[in-house]
Amino acid sequence: MRYLRSGPRRLHTQEMGGPRAKTVGLRSGEIADRNIRVILEAIRRHGPLTRTELGRHSGLTGPGITNILRRLADEKLVTSNRRNGLGGGATATEFALRPEGAFSVGVKLRERRGEIVLVDLSGQMHERAYFDVDPADKVQLVHTAVRDMVDRHAARPVIGLGIAANDWTEAESDAIAAISTIARPYVENECTAGLLAERTIGSGLPEGGLAMIIIDDDVQAGFLIRGVPYSGVHGRAGSIGEMLTGPDNVRLNTVVGFGSLRARIGEEDFARLLKGEEFSCPLLSQWIREAAGHLLDPIIAMAGFFAPSTVMIGGDLPQGVIEALIHQLSIERRDTATRPIITPWISPMRPASFSGGGVALGAALLPFLNTLLLPPASA
Repeated sequence: MRYLRSGPRRLHTQEMGGPRAKTVGLRSGEIADRNIRVILEAIRRHGPLTRTELGRHSGLTGPGITNILRRLADEKLVTSNRRNGLGGGATATEFALRPEGAFSVGVKLRERRGEIVLVDLSGQMHERAYFDVDPADKVQLVHTAVRDMVDRHAARPVIGLGIAANDWTEAESDAIAAISTIARPYVENECTAGLLAERTIGSGLPEGGLAMIIIDDDVQAGFLIRGVPYSGVHGRAGSIGEMLTGPDNVRLNTVVGFGSLRARIGEEDFARLLKGEEFSCPLLSQWIREAAGHLLDPIIAMAGFFAPSTVMIGGDLPQGVIEALIHQLSIERRDTATRPIITPWISPMRPASFSGGGVALGAALLPFLNTLLLPPASA
């Protein structure tokens, strides 16, 4: 992601009497931009806030805060009201986020299907739709879905487009920018987008970091460390679906991925699951048991290497299925028949806060994080 620098960067002074390095810092425009983001983020997270409260949250001076609030009001991003004092005391002006001041479109893109959402500045979703994807015509299909979404909400100020996809290229971004009225899209992989949704408007930032597992056609993992997504070299961190797992030493994707679930329960019941239907099925219960037995291996590895405070599991499966999978994982971790050790140190597991793992929602937040709100590195 192309975030602005979050703070001054200085070159270390050379030791042993060497020449002092030149100080490299933020330009005045970058400082002003960051201060605006600080105020808007404080209002979004903690508002409504008075000028005095904003000063405590931001560390900025009164005149600076006043100028920023004036600009945010002119751009219709904040609104103001009078707050009555306690016990009939003096009133003060408080400032609140104006969610309808900016909107963003987010797209989650898989090989054969896509999800598109419209989100306001507070993270509230206003519309969700699904569309089919043909890999040979992916750019045009995304463009059409985005155009139709924007046209249905023509009166709303849409500031940008975010895409969550694991195989989207720079050339495809160029092609979208060339035919779209929206600026060039911001792009992240699916797990990172889901983590950004959790961090920004979901569960927040737990101490010790956060791991996210997304179950789809393949199985992926993402990591949020000190509030910053960790993607690894070339964004390849978290490709746990390629691991050999379980006592039978088989690839995780072939046991936990949607291909195995579809083959186990059949096309009709699988389609029902993707529509969010909850139902009991012996074959589904069998898949949950087998999936948990293999998924526990990468969870143990993550707990051992990263020790996140929480492991979240999400995807397009219904909430009840994910909860049943987590329950089965808790059983597997205590079973020493297949693993000779008990693993009480494994991080707590729970479902992702948002349907679909929050991937499309996180994609919609990318334009906000790149233009209006504080990016993860500085929040």
